[in-house]
Amino acid sequence: MSMNGESIVGQKSFSFAVRIVKLCQYLVTVKKEYVISKQLSKSGTSIGANVSEALCGISRKDFLAKMYIAYKESAESYYWLKLLFACDYLTRDEYESLASDAQELLKMLACITKTTRRTITSNS
Repeated sequence: MSMNGESIVGQKSFSFAVRIVKLCQYLVTVKKEYVISKQLSKSGTSIGANVSEALCGISRKDFLAKMYIAYKESAESYYWLKLLFACDYLTRDEYESLASDAQELLKMLACITKTTRRTITSNS
């Protein structure tokens, strides 16, 4: 937990969602790209929503399920970013910055799900 009581993964997933919303607005208004940006918007904002739900989970299994969904949404977001870069909608710098954030979330969520799964298994 951070000093203000919010989890680090919660903060990072929220910041990532803000970046994704702004990127998608740019893609639609400037680049006239509507399909991939809609997919990215859904997956990129879903990460934080699932982390928030997980933190209010009623059980460890509920927490794990929501964190795992957040992990999968991070992987999906990373895929859409790679596709946008490959199709020349993003510059290398834009891609690397956003992809780095997505990969950081993936690593954090992988650790959280692995540790939680281990805890649940050892307490069974």
